[in-house]
Amino acid sequence: MLSRSTAYHVPVDVSPSRDEINIKNAIDRIHYEEPAFGVRRIRNELHKQGFHNMGRRLVRRYMMEMDIVCFYPGPNLSKRANAAKTYPYLLRNLEIDRPNQVWSIDITYIGTPNGFVYLTAIIDWYSRYIVGYTISNTLQTDMVTRVIKNAVETYGAPEIINSDQGSQFTSNAYIDLIKSFKTTKISMDGKGRATDNIAIERFFRSYKWERLYLLYPETVTEVKAMTKEYIAKYNHKRGHQRFDYKTPAAVFYENMALAA
Repeated sequence: MLSRSTAYHVPVDVSPSRDEINIKNAIDRIHYEEPAFGVRRIRNELHKQGFHNMGRRLVRRYMMEMDIVCFYPGPNLSKRANAAKTYPYLLRNLEIDRPNQVWSIDITYIGTPNGFVYLTAIIDWYSRYIVGYTISNTLQTDMVTRVIKNAVETYGAPEIINSDQGSQFTSNAYIDLIKSFKTTKISMDGKGRATDNIAIERFFRSYKWERLYLLYPETVTEVKAMTKEYIAKYNHKRGHQRFDYKTPAAVFYENMALAA
C-alpha cells in the first residue's frame, strides 16, 4: 500500500489466527487515520483499543508483513527484495498533463475473518482513473503482471509506470514485462519515501474508509463484489474538484480521444 521499499512476508501456507487478523485490521485503520504514526505510536493506540499485549517488536513485525511505513521520509522497515533491480524515481518535478503518461501500481492489505486478501490496483496519475485491479488471497508476482497485461491490452502502455521497491516490483517477471512494452519507463519510489506514490495511496485511503471499514466483508467473494462496486462508482460517478467535478472516466477518455 504505501510508497515504500519493503517486501511482504506473509506465509502463504499458514492460516492466521483470529487475534492476528483483528490486530492487523486495527493497525491498518490506525495507519490510514494517522499516516505519520510509527511503531511506537501505533503500539500506544493499540493499547488504548484493548490490545494490551502488543509490544513494539510484534507491532513492527506486523507492519513489515503488511508493508506499512509511516507517511514521511525515514528508514525503511526491511531490505529491498532485489537491490540490483531498483530504478530511479522519475516523477519528481515532472509535469503530468495527460492520460497514459504515468500509471501508479501498488498492493494493499485487506483482513477478513477468513484470512488475508490483497488488492492490486493501477491508477492513471493524471485523471485518477483506475485502469486495472485484481483481488487475490496470496501475494504472488503473477497477480501484478496479470493486472498490468490486462490494462495495457485495454488502454495501451503508459509512458511511465511507478511502484515501490517491494519484491513483486523488483522481480524479474515484473521488470521483463515492463521492458517488453518498449516505450514504457520504470520508476520506483525513493527508499523510505512514503509520499512518492501518492496518487494510488489516496485511492486506497478512500476505498478503505468509504467501503472496507464500513462493510467489513468476510470472504474473498464479498471483497471482490465490494471492490467492483466501489471502483465502478469511483471511476464513473465520483467527480474531482481539479477537473470541475468531472469523473475520472470522463477525464481519461476525453483526453485520450483528443490525443488520438
